[in-house]
Amino acid sequence: MIRPRRSLLFMPGSNARALEKARLLPADGLILDLEDAVAPDAKDTARDQIAAAVAAKGYGKREILVRINALDTAWWQDDLAMAAKASPDGILVPKVSTVEDIATVGNKLAELGADPAIRVWIMIETARGVLHAEELAAQKHDPKSRLDGFVFGPNDISRETGIRMLPGRSTMLPMITKCVLAARVHGLIALDGPYSDIGNVDGLAEECAQARDLGFDGKTLIHPGQIDACNAAFTPPAEDVAQARKILAAFDHPDNQGRGAIQLDGRMVERLHAEIARKTIAIADAIETSGR
Repeated sequence: MIRPRRSLLFMPGSNARALEKARLLPADGLILDLEDAVAPDAKDTARDQIAAAVAAKGYGKREILVRINALDTAWWQDDLAMAAKASPDGILVPKVSTVEDIATVGNKLAELGADPAIRVWIMIETARGVLHAEELAAQKHDPKSRLDGFVFGPNDISRETGIRMLPGRSTMLPMITKCVLAARVHGLIALDGPYSDIGNVDGLAEECAQARDLGFDGKTLIHPGQIDACNAAFTPPAEDVAQARKILAAFDHPDNQGRGAIQLDGRMVERLHAEIARKTIAIADAIETSGR
């Protein structure tokens, strides 16, 4: 099933007002957070509030992920137990670096009797995680892993490695490309990390466009004010959708059945363009169905 994932907004689980407000926001998905946005003494409260929010099922068609704490903390098992019971669409695991990390989460979910529909997403935000991106992505083929997607985490990578976050992200491009390619090879969704300068509207728009052009399916966000720009960047333009429908119609014409390439509007169009067209239309239709 293709669903729009243009914008996934982090919401602190400790902020009850934010969790309520999220019901009305035009984001394609929400990441209810137990990690960075929640202070240590608020973890229990956040866990209870997220459980109640997910159980209430008040977020409509939005995709709901719960970000647990990292596997090297004292909180992750309680987080995972809550999420397994609450049954969001997915669980986002931060700082995943090894295949064993993925297996640990998958095995624990099985032990908890979690609904098989709950998927696992992992954050690639360590040097080791980047270096082993394809090995991690390959776990998609193990049903026990439940693995569905990557979220690129530039801030933690920068902190760990000393690689600076510069405008345009030239220092990060090799790592970003490696992670996107690994995700695509193994059929994972790939989301870009957040843009931290929430007051820089132009910078946000540029980074959203860059993320789209680098092949990401969407972007994670840290402020509701970033949603519209992100949705705009990842929404296929109307003219692209119209052209995609024209390409499919041309290949469906009886005269073109079985042809690998055809002429359309004075240029050669191949079957690979038809595949791209189908994806464009599917995403556009999913966005229209979502009402956002």
